[in-house]
Amino acid sequence: MVVRTSSSPSTPARALEALRLASPLTQCITNAVVTNFTANALLALGAAPAMCDIPDEAGLFAGIAGGVVVNLGTPTAEQRAAAREAVAAGTPWVLDPVAVGALPVRTALAHELLAARPAIIRGNASEILALAGTGAGGRGVDATDSPDDARDAARHLASLTGGVVAVSGETDLIVDAEHEARVTGGSALLTKVTGGGCALGAAMASLVAVVSPFDAAVAASTIWAEASERAAAASRGPGSFAVAFLDELAALTPADLEARAADTPAGLVTRTPDTRDDLDGPTAPSTAAPAESLAAATGMDGAA
Repeated sequence: MVVRTSSSPSTPARALEALRLASPLTQCITNAVVTNFTANALLALGAAPAMCDIPDEAGLFAGIAGGVVVNLGTPTAEQRAAAREAVAAGTPWVLDPVAVGALPVRTALAHELLAARPAIIRGNASEILALAGTGAGGRGVDATDSPDDARDAARHLASLTGGVVAVSGETDLIVDAEHEARVTGGSALLTKVTGGGCALGAAMASLVAVVSPFDAAVAASTIWAEASERAAAASRGPGSFAVAFLDELAALTPADLEARAADTPAGLVTRTPDTRDDLDGPTAPSTAAPAESLAAATGMDGAA
């Protein structure tokens, strides 16, 4: 069953409530290293994950899913073909451009997939800079830049695709062509667990089935911050944290997120309209640009 995305503004609390009512089917074409953790995180959150990532099935499955995540962590030839099928289905989807920049296969594929207009791009600052063509990428999957360093690159990508860009970091930055939000808080132990960031992208894909892309990105980031802080308080280290994090995702309630919103600065979510007209420079296409313009603007160099 496809859950139609709402365009109405939604708080993180309402987004979580909507997700648990709908339990949206979420297709994950994702990193082989994080498949199990991602599936468990989505189940704990209240979504219905499906790791359907082979050609001749991925496109069909995307047509019945509520949201799709394409994670480029381990882009095998089969996964690359499956990703192309899935994003062509028209279902809202999330691009997680893992380790783009320094590695040529995934970088070329990420540029190619931009033409299919992801609803959300989620990555660390170095990945976002590299995807926008203004950075070389980080150290493997680790960022060497901050979200603020990637702000203009994120806004450029949002204008290019007509979607949302979520930059993960100590303070998460979420932007679209007109607005931005910052979500503070969260535990550094997330960076010590394989799949912490990848599962966040999958959570955004689940939430984009029930709320707008901007609200989905804000809600997922807020949920991750709250659940990780609670898990860290009950953990001795990364191993116990990973288990506690799943428990906290399952235990988290809309009321918990409402309380976080009222608690500043630890739970701060800011939304700032931004109407700058000089963001993208003279060569950036409008959000209505055809796929050919997107390909030219991003330096797409063919199939990976």
